[in-house]
Amino acid sequence: MPSLWKPENWSERLAELEARVGDLKEVPLRRDVRSLGMLLGEVLREQAGDELFEKVEALRLSAIRRREAQADGSLVEADKLLQLAVLDANAMPVDTAYYLSRAFAFYFELINLAETNHRKRRRLSLQLSGDKAAQRGSLRGTLRAMRQVGISADEAIEWLRKIFIVPVFTAHPTEIARRSVLTKRRRIGDFLEQLDRIPVPDEELVALEAALTAEITALWQTDEVRSSRPKVADEIKMGLDYYEVSIFETLPSLYREIAAALKSEYEFDIDLSELPLMLGFGSWIGGDRDGNPFVTPDVTREAIADARKRLLSYYDGRIQLIIDLLTTSAQQLPISAEMQAKLDSYLSQLHTGSTPIFGHHFQFELYRRYMVCVHARLLATAGKPAPDQDSLEAVLSALPAYCSAFEFQTDLEILRRSLAENNGLRLAQTLIDPLILLVRTFGLHLHTLDVRQHARVHKKTLEEASAWCAGNAATVAGELSAESRDVIETMRTIAEVKASCSPETIRQYVISGAASVDDVLAVTWLARLGGVEVAGKENECGGDPGLMPVPLFESIEDLRNAPAVCRELWNMPEYRKLLASWNNTQEVMLGYSDSNKDGGMLTSTWEIFRAHRALHEVARECGVRLRLFHGRGGTVGRGGGPTHRSIYSQPVGAFEGQIRITEQGEVLNWKYSDVVLAERNLELMIAASLDALARPNARDPHGHQSGVLLPEWEAAFDQMSASAFDFYRANIIDDPEVLHYFEAGTPVSELEHAKIGSRPARRGGRMSFESLRAIPWVFGWTQSRQLIPAWFGVGYAIEEYAKQPGGMELLCAMMDEFPLFIDLIRNVEMALAKADLGIAALYASLVQDEGLRERVFTKVKTEFERTLKAVLAVTRQKELLEQNRVLAHSIRLRNPYVDPMSLIQVDLLRRKRAGEDTPEVNRAISGTINGISAGLRNTG
Repeated sequence: MPSLWKPENWSERLAELEARVGDLKEVPLRRDVRSLGMLLGEVLREQAGDELFEKVEALRLSAIRRREAQADGSLVEADKLLQLAVLDANAMPVDTAYYLSRAFAFYFELINLAETNHRKRRRLSLQLSGDKAAQRGSLRGTLRAMRQVGISADEAIEWLRKIFIVPVFTAHPTEIARRSVLTKRRRIGDFLEQLDRIPVPDEELVALEAALTAEITALWQTDEVRSSRPKVADEIKMGLDYYEVSIFETLPSLYREIAAALKSEYEFDIDLSELPLMLGFGSWIGGDRDGNPFVTPDVTREAIADARKRLLSYYDGRIQLIIDLLTTSAQQLPISAEMQAKLDSYLSQLHTGSTPIFGHHFQFELYRRYMVCVHARLLATAGKPAPDQDSLEAVLSALPAYCSAFEFQTDLEILRRSLAENNGLRLAQTLIDPLILLVRTFGLHLHTLDVRQHARVHKKTLEEASAWCAGNAATVAGELSAESRDVIETMRTIAEVKASCSPETIRQYVISGAASVDDVLAVTWLARLGGVEVAGKENECGGDPGLMPVPLFESIEDLRNAPAVCRELWNMPEYRKLLASWNNTQEVMLGYSDSNKDGGMLTSTWEIFRAHRALHEVARECGVRLRLFHGRGGTVGRGGGPTHRSIYSQPVGAFEGQIRITEQGEVLNWKYSDVVLAERNLELMIAASLDALARPNARDPHGHQSGVLLPEWEAAFDQMSASAFDFYRANIIDDPEVLHYFEAGTPVSELEHAKIGSRPARRGGRMSFESLRAIPWVFGWTQSRQLIPAWFGVGYAIEEYAKQPGGMELLCAMMDEFPLFIDLIRNVEMALAKADLGIAALYASLVQDEGLRERVFTKVKTEFERTLKAVLAVTRQKELLEQNRVLAHSIRLRNPYVDPMSLIQVDLLRRKRAGEDTPEVNRAISGTINGISAGLRNTG
């Protein structure tokens, strides 16, 4: 039987890859989806039997018929089909429900992998065609736009020198995938990529298809739901995996692409070694203790040690490769005097008397001898055990460990200069430059680890330790509570890290719930109590950057007060001394998730924008260089959305090129599971930052979306934000019935049973808006297909504003030209497209108080319909996603598979609440959570 991927002829396959527009370019995706679906069907029949497969097909076809009836406007027929499906779902045994959910979830896993592979395929297509500038967010496209409006090559380089972007990985409390499952996903993705090669022999096609089937079988036989809650150590390992999977390999190719783009657009030649460093990496995993009692000082030490171990292991492999390949002989070419002196200095440190150190090893290959010495120092840095006493490695182990990344980088640069001076430039560019780039990026620590704790915990610790002076800091006062002792021990751990060879490992301390100057000063006082030097002592060779307190402004009120708080802080004489030690730089974090939960989507978006702009104004007034840290989530309701659009929509004149952005655990796999995907994601960040700095659109007389905010647009946003805020607060936060509806009518309480994150879902005590975290808030609304945080209040605000003369015309103009408004409306549109109030009504039926249920759901439905109408009016569309057919097709493809899992989940929740609270039911519910998350491409 021929492979499902075998073409009629290979020229057709090439034509698909080269297709620029039209259906032909989507043919490979449809083939992958269809073929993977057939393989899954084969596995289901084999592993679970024909009866389950037929049940899957029946539910799928029923869901498709309902969706088709909806699309045709036959709402009565659609409702009838939904009720029939509900009856079918309610009659299922628990084990059948579980396996059905697994089957649908597996289909989504495969669709997601097919769509990911198609993203890689289209990127390759653009590279082959030389038309990469056509892709939104490409660096080449941004540089071309800059050149066309008269921005010179020197100006472009200067803009690039300003850019420094730090993605900060976090452990998402609703990250659903197990590490073993992620590994299997990557293997399936690799097989799909191999099937894209042109041509592939028939035998290999058959073998690849067999390997795919085997991997799908292995995935089916693997528990997708954890049997126990993951430990923080598991989350640390998952976060570190992405460096080995993609990031180490991605960075050199990304910087080469930047150099190639400069060459292509400006005819500007620049080596990899000459490019400015534009990327760094950070992490919260193992340092974020806000509400997570499992992040202890020992866990923080473990996170740092594991990161360092992964990095040094990678360096070890790269250096061994250089030793193997750099075989240049001194009989052919000399080495530089600088390098000879460094090599002689190493040999003189070994004190072997008259005994030759290398003997016959690398007799004339001085580069290899030099790199063997460098390797020995790196092994000492990693703390590798000494080898056998009489070996060359044992002799070299006497060389000292590197005390800083600067020392390591200096040794590599000496080697590079020698090669460049002696006809070895190509060797330097190929072998040495990529490693130097990685050392510049990762140092000896891999990424910075932020420590985070809540301001109220600091306040409590200070109150308890008010009588504690520096003289008895060697012991922890016995009267301190466990939480306060943890704060002091955490500071001592930071001091311990800063006494090591990589004091830059911890340089930021994030303060959740910051609301005042005292919240920032508390961290400096506690740090000193714990023995931490807060002021920085950096120089050109490295050094300790100190510990910068980073206030995180989260609520709407705190965002509004942030500029005044920072003005007061930055004008304090003692704090100005600290600022001077940090190169007059201050980082401030803006919270998207909690501000959304506190004030709704529209107000959160606008208040973050206003705080962003005002903070930069205050920073300029105070002579401070401001770096903003954007705490964006993976979902729209938590600040998620397309990366390029969000960076570009920053206020004009309020961005200086440096930015840190959280990368939530649930999107890490989507962005960093592959070299090509990681390169695309990081390029988007750099291109968007360059676009936001240079603003070529503003220089083009015919340009659009320059980012300039007209006074009438600002007034409109102010008015809509006030309307949306009052409406949201009155109808969501201040209505006590909503929280009861949320708890009873969504699966939010199932987070405790799903075992999908180390952090508790709330900060303790009974559920309240104050104790409930923003992440489970979004999770519950997302799983129940309501997605309220992503749209509620937007329709009301638009409708109210449109009542004034010319109101809708002005909003349409904003939709054409103002990036922030475009980003807001497109994100709301996507959320509306993913929501389904027919399914949501089934979740609402779980609320036993009929009056309360009707009141809240009617309110939700009314505002949904109003928002839908408003979005269509502002975007001038007849249906959602009319201008994004790719996303519209993806959602249509997924809905018939998500719907059955929602029906099953509702039934299982009903059973559990009726007393059927068994391990089997909880496992089945967790399976539906997994499947719905995969189908909607986010959990919360």
